[in-house]
Amino acid sequence: MLDYHDKEWGVPLHDDRKLFEFIVLDGMQAGLSWEIVLKKRENMRRAFRNFEPRTIARFTDKDISRLLSDDGIIRNRLKINAAITNAQRLLEVQKHFGSFDKYIWQSVDYKPIVHKFKKLSELPAKTRESDAMSKDLQRRGFKFVGPTICYAFMQAAGMVNDHSMDCFRYNEINEIG
Repeated sequence: MLDYHDKEWGVPLHDDRKLFEFIVLDGMQAGLSWEIVLKKRENMRRAFRNFEPRTIARFTDKDISRLLSDDGIIRNRLKINAAITNAQRLLEVQKHFGSFDKYIWQSVDYKPIVHKFKKLSELPAKTRESDAMSKDLQRRGFKFVGPTICYAFMQAAGMVNDHSMDCFRYNEINEIG
């Protein structure tokens, strides 16, 4: 968990494959702890072919059966089906916008929102931006993208800087953004 926080969480991402990985993992996390997701992450990368959207978009019933029998991953049929659907929808977004990055970052006007939280208890579960992102993703057919999942995704992908102001990463992330 510390390694994830210190090296990845909140760093602005602009790579479509990595953004897709994060949105899938955040959807997989629903009802589970992030610690469980991180423990299964490498197995998830292997099972989901490194989160390559074009590959996942073509997954068949045979692939779904393979995933459901893999005890190294999160084996929830709805979440697995959502990952496949989301890969298909992401490809449509790429065709329309040129990249998923261009589409998703418009939610924050193409620059990270910098919060000034002093305590973890100040972090919101969702925001008006995550509400709007969720609605638009759902309108486009994405699954497991409710406002809370979208906000967690925004945090992970660096669309918001929710490190507390006394965290060593706060200023580092602001300089990157």
